[in-house]
Amino acid sequence: MNGRFIDNLPRVYGLYTGGFIVFIGLMAVLEQMGVSADTLGILFVAFTIAIYAGIGWLSRTMQVDAYYVAGREVPALYNGMATAADWMSGASFVAMAGGVYFGGYGYLAFIVGWTGGYVLVNSLLAPYLRKFGCYTVPDFIGTRYGGNLARLFAVIVLVVASFTYVTAQINATGTIAARALQIPFELGVWFGLLGILLCSMLGGMRAVTWTQVAQYIVLIIAYLVPVFWMSNVQGFGLIPQFSYGGAVERIGELETLQGVGTLMPTESYAGMRALTTPHASALDSAMASWKFVTLVLVLMAGTASLPHILMRYFTTPSVRDARRSVVWSLFFIFLLYFTAPALATFTKLQIMDPNLATGIIGKSIVEVQTLDWIQKWSNVGFLAISDSNGDGLLQINEFFMRGDIVVLATPEIAGLPYVISGLVAAGGMAAAMSTADGLLLAIANALSHDLYYKIIDPNADTRTRLIVARILLIIIGAGGALVASLKLSSILGAVAWAFSFACSGLFFPLVLGVWWKRANRQGAVAGMGLGFLAGSAYLYQVRFVGMEPWLGIDHLRFGIVGMAVSLVAMVVVSLLTEEPDAETQAMVDEIRVPGGATVLEQEH
Repeated sequence: MNGRFIDNLPRVYGLYTGGFIVFIGLMAVLEQMGVSADTLGILFVAFTIAIYAGIGWLSRTMQVDAYYVAGREVPALYNGMATAADWMSGASFVAMAGGVYFGGYGYLAFIVGWTGGYVLVNSLLAPYLRKFGCYTVPDFIGTRYGGNLARLFAVIVLVVASFTYVTAQINATGTIAARALQIPFELGVWFGLLGILLCSMLGGMRAVTWTQVAQYIVLIIAYLVPVFWMSNVQGFGLIPQFSYGGAVERIGELETLQGVGTLMPTESYAGMRALTTPHASALDSAMASWKFVTLVLVLMAGTASLPHILMRYFTTPSVRDARRSVVWSLFFIFLLYFTAPALATFTKLQIMDPNLATGIIGKSIVEVQTLDWIQKWSNVGFLAISDSNGDGLLQINEFFMRGDIVVLATPEIAGLPYVISGLVAAGGMAAAMSTADGLLLAIANALSHDLYYKIIDPNADTRTRLIVARILLIIIGAGGALVASLKLSSILGAVAWAFSFACSGLFFPLVLGVWWKRANRQGAVAGMGLGFLAGSAYLYQVRFVGMEPWLGIDHLRFGIVGMAVSLVAMVVVSLLTEEPDAETQAMVDEIRVPGGATVLEQEH
């Protein structure tokens, strides 16, 4: 291969994809030869992590521009893939289908909110932040509004939101590692962290970008294969995304027979749930509809506020490429999100339908407990069975499972070859690692660039700045692994909190910084500080003190409160204080010009 790496991307990733497919074929051959499932799981996880670590090593750099923004040379198509991998977190891959599985179609709010958020990113922020030419989100805030106080507030919000999010991703890697390697979850999170650091520490954004492209290829193959397999084996059609309606109808029939919605559990297990919500239940009340809408709004605004996503659009060669990469991102994300409801539906049917060989409801508990997948997931504490009524038969309210394992356990539940289970584990690991890479980098970059370099030591040389960034990566990652090991929240719950933290403090300072010239430093500081404090205080009162939620705004939606306070505070304070100088207002006008040089082209 001749020429620059950028020029050979189609060939490089074509060979990588072909090689990965060959590896899957080799694992299938080994399975037929009698190699144990545990060994295959280890090989899948170890092989993929080794590939990502190799990319991280080959992408190592000591150049500031390459470390922070990948040299601003990532083509739109590949930035779209990297962004999709960054976005396709453990929540999307591991937990989202599990949410639909247990919570029914009300959980489609996550899909609608996350997808709709990209419309906001494309229309309100991404191209304009790229035109600005900054390295980080606090870099934009600090330069747009002026002064270190605004930059510091942005760093604080970024760190809290991103750290909350990264603990969820490390939780996902721990879940996968625990099952694949048959080790305790508390040890699995540290194993996952090691893989994450190997991908990001040496090469920064450049390494993370090319690793995320590779990870997207793995995760999308891993997510689609089981769904297409189950759909065709069960006779629901070649394209499951359009043909799973029959499975939904069958589940509705089985729910009536098995007592879903009426038969409640008499016992509880930490972190586990039984099926109690009908799969296709309608939003038949005003409060249910309101909660759906508010969750969608929080997730949309949070998507447009999360720094690790916005950072991805700093890496494109131009403003035009930033817009194009958003479109590609939506396409690549759509492939998974459009599939998640079908996956949840087929998996639930596999367990509930007594006419299928995989059905377990109504069977002898002794017989069910002998199943290999039941034993192995029970051994790592993610599944439990209890004969509450003492009849020896498994009722729907006696089977408990963590929502986080629905996708990971699907191949085993459906009786697919174990090579598919290994593939899904590798995909889940890729999804969680790709997002964790981006989040850890966002935190470390903000602290090293915006806090250390911009505030503490403006004279720091390149080597010192990058050493600081790498040390921070290790410290923050270790902190995230420690918090994840405590199992304080589910993956989806932690992710929802992260989105609410981000939109409480950053959404309106970012949006108004682009679209309202009158917004000033005092208003931005008030908006970030009061919005973040109001949202955090509301979360504490509702989640930990027991306060009755206002208008159904529970702990997953506290960003609604934070955003309302942020908007009012920012507008009122900006209008009551001196307007920005003419230079700043001219800069805001220039941001919205689609072409030309970046505003800060000479800054860095």
